[in-house]
Amino acid sequence: MLLRRLSVRNLRCLSEVDLEPSDNNLIFGENASGKTSLLEAIFVLGRGKSFRVTGRNGLIRDGEEQAVLSGQVAQGERVAPVGIALNRGAGATIRVDGRDETSAAALAAWLPVQVIDPGVHRLVDEAPGIRRRYLDWGLFHVKQAFLELWRRYHRILRQRNAALKSGAPGGLASWDAQLMEAGEALTEARRDYVLGLAPDVEAVCEALLEREVKLTYRQGWSEERGLAEALAESRDRDLRHGSTHPGPHRADIAIHFDRHPAKGRVSRGQQKLLAAALILGQLRYVYRRSGVRSVLLLDDMAAELDSERLARFLAVVNDLDVQLFVSALTREAVCLPQPQRVFHVEQGSVSQMV
Repeated sequence: MLLRRLSVRNLRCLSEVDLEPSDNNLIFGENASGKTSLLEAIFVLGRGKSFRVTGRNGLIRDGEEQAVLSGQVAQGERVAPVGIALNRGAGATIRVDGRDETSAAALAAWLPVQVIDPGVHRLVDEAPGIRRRYLDWGLFHVKQAFLELWRRYHRILRQRNAALKSGAPGGLASWDAQLMEAGEALTEARRDYVLGLAPDVEAVCEALLEREVKLTYRQGWSEERGLAEALAESRDRDLRHGSTHPGPHRADIAIHFDRHPAKGRVSRGQQKLLAAALILGQLRYVYRRSGVRSVLLLDDMAAELDSERLARFLAVVNDLDVQLFVSALTREAVCLPQPQRVFHVEQGSVSQMV
């Protein structure tokens, strides 16, 4: 999948932008010029949401009621239009390959995109939810049936939680059986994915940090029992709180750094490189497993790393088969291969230099 055209209307400081990217793209300009907003536009086009803020209203340019992002995405010999309109106070409208869609998954299927930005350390030091989303993004691109499995599990989970809140436990046995079946299947898919992913992540960590890193999947309940037993043991607690405690909705990836838990033990700089390794290793694994070529956004990495670490980081990036968009303060700020497209951003205006 490659982004061959990009159109941005009224997103943050970008009023009107039209680009024809190539495989290797450099975006440079002063701070606050709009570089990150341009990367953000690509991310929203592939995810339906921002990597900077949780809501969509903040993405719309001040004084406007709508931001519109569209593009042409090549998948092999086929090219399809994709687009999303963000409407102030009224949600989003998504259209992919000529059809209206109700889910951003339709965008992700055509434009797989990941970002490494100054906040990338959150993947290591924040709550498990961010690591589950990281894990599920990769599974979505390597296991065709994963999305329906994920949706089924969460639909049953919502229904079980509603039964718990109602204070009528009589129907729980049926929901327990369905949740157990879907939850065990989801857990098996995630565990298999982590087992396949781990060698790629660990190899990238060795290249970036020259330290030993190990990944382990934590299923969201005791490893010593099945989900049916865990649900039965937790029933009284679940009824008291009106929510389901055990299950893959509480899963996590345990990251060990030199045989110790990474969270709370490594420096902020190590956290950033470790999180970057998680993303780069995943891109490498997804491509090797499914042939999916992703879009990688790098936001001002030259300002985040010293020269030695930057050189190691770029050596790994250069070996990946991805479409690359890199932001920097100047054209000379990063040691990338000769970029095929160079864009200059100034006060929200984007011009092609090469």
